[in-house]
Amino acid sequence: MSSLRHRVLPPQLLLKWPKEASFCLWLLHPEPSCRPKMGELLESEFLNEPREDLEEREAAMQLRERIEEQDLLMEFLLLIQQRKQEAADKLQDTISLVCSDIEEVLKHQAFLKKKGGSIPENTKDDNLASNMPTFSIINNDDSSSLGSRKRFRPGVQILNAEEFDDNLDDGQNSEMVTESQESTLLKSSRLMRNFKKLESAYFLTRCRPMRPSGKPSIRHSPISSDGRSSIVVTERSSINTLTPKEQQIESRRSGWISPFLEGLCKYLSFNKLQVKADLKQGDLLNSSNLVCSLSFDRDGEFFASAGVNKKIKVFECDTLINESRDIHYPVVEMTSRSKLSSLCWNSYIKSQIASSNFEGVVQVWDVTRNQVLTEMREHERRVWSIDFSSADPTMLASGSDDCSVKLWNINQGESIGTIRTKANVCSVQFPLDSSRSLAFGSADHKVYYYDLRNAKVPLYTLVGHNKTVSYVKFIDPKNIVSSSTDNTLKLWDLSICASRVIDTPLQSFTGHTNIKNFVGLSVSDGYIATGSETNEVFIYHKAFPMPALSFKFDNTDPLSGHEMHDPLQFISSVCWRGQSSTLVAANSTGNIKILEMV
Repeated sequence: MSSLRHRVLPPQLLLKWPKEASFCLWLLHPEPSCRPKMGELLESEFLNEPREDLEEREAAMQLRERIEEQDLLMEFLLLIQQRKQEAADKLQDTISLVCSDIEEVLKHQAFLKKKGGSIPENTKDDNLASNMPTFSIINNDDSSSLGSRKRFRPGVQILNAEEFDDNLDDGQNSEMVTESQESTLLKSSRLMRNFKKLESAYFLTRCRPMRPSGKPSIRHSPISSDGRSSIVVTERSSINTLTPKEQQIESRRSGWISPFLEGLCKYLSFNKLQVKADLKQGDLLNSSNLVCSLSFDRDGEFFASAGVNKKIKVFECDTLINESRDIHYPVVEMTSRSKLSSLCWNSYIKSQIASSNFEGVVQVWDVTRNQVLTEMREHERRVWSIDFSSADPTMLASGSDDCSVKLWNINQGESIGTIRTKANVCSVQFPLDSSRSLAFGSADHKVYYYDLRNAKVPLYTLVGHNKTVSYVKFIDPKNIVSSSTDNTLKLWDLSICASRVIDTPLQSFTGHTNIKNFVGLSVSDGYIATGSETNEVFIYHKAFPMPALSFKFDNTDPLSGHEMHDPLQFISSVCWRGQSSTLVAANSTGNIKILEMV
């Protein structure tokens, strides 16, 4: 500012803006009379010319902003186009996949009818056509060149109509396709309620790597009651007579169609759980009636219950179902010195049942004599779970809060092996076909699978649960289902693992509630039964992640008979009756029901 007083301007100003510098020198003239007056300033060339330049500059800036806005819009639209094109390509791939699967199913239908030989030749095509839904085609002249094809299912409001854009080779107008009859699938409201999950399960099954199929099993034709061979020819019995093309169809079918079809049929086979018997016991008013474990004998004739009332009660199942009684008494009752946590019936020796209690004692009972055969006291803390080996009925395993799994030979009365772990063991289970392997669930959120011939390290570790693994069960020799207090069940396939750690389950089942209690787990022929802390029994099928059936226990006051609401009640144990559709379930108040899928 002191330099300006002496009319000394910055050199940069003089070089870059000479007009502005000259105007400043005029304003700073040393003689006041020579300085410009207001009128001269307003009429000066300096103030008038830049005003036009400023308007041009503002117009240029506005134009540049509009161009930038248009560029932004164009970028947005191109991004939409790219994503929609990717979605369209993916949808086209999906449609192509579904169309190829429909073609495969149609080929297999024709193959089955050809092999059956029981359908007259002139009716095969008619029956094949009748199995497919018929369509009525309505031309729509207002459609675009791409053609929008819509399919409507009359009478069904659950699903929205789906739109597909197809390129028509002959340039014809789009067609609106309307089904004239409902397929049998749409008649199932349960299927429609779970359509999205079933769709996800289909694509999961479809995209799963196919296992190499082994040698097909050959089944002899059954003998009828009169001693003659049956004329029914099974698929497997005629597999060796197939042509190469037929073998290819059969191979592709066994890859993904069979597992999904089996799961879908079994998922839709039953509509509800029906009470076949409601067990009424004389000590129902006992405050400590929590049933911790249920177990059927090898023939499904008797089942036993045990819990915090320190009693093992054996009931005859058919008697409970067929006879209505005011009070049901057990055929055998055995008393323990401590609260009981687990039961397991010997799958070979019908009269033997094993139990574990809260003091860490494992006992083997003779049910017919109502006495203890063997008592084993090596665990230091509570034993949560025991299991007899189906392959070796003299071998028993137990898991405890002392972070160990012990293997017992019931004839010796002492452990023959111990597996040390870092956390509490909540459940132990032998495979169905071997006594040399063992799986157990742990409080460290993991499932461990051991080869007992090398019990130093686990053969596989299954990682995926977020909380304690409370139960493990073998669905078959290579598939394990685990239950956790993270509200999930998980299915694991040991046959596809490439390392010792498996962190991707085959399936995760959700729908029940389990955050703190032992609610039971049992498997039968692909069906998985579990309890819930909502006092409900849930049935899943291994193929799908959502429940197939559920049943809620009613809370009835034993004195008044009135319905009660008790949020603390939960299902505490479930057990299937062999490979049947019947199971027994118990809750935290000692209420035991025999349920059947119907």
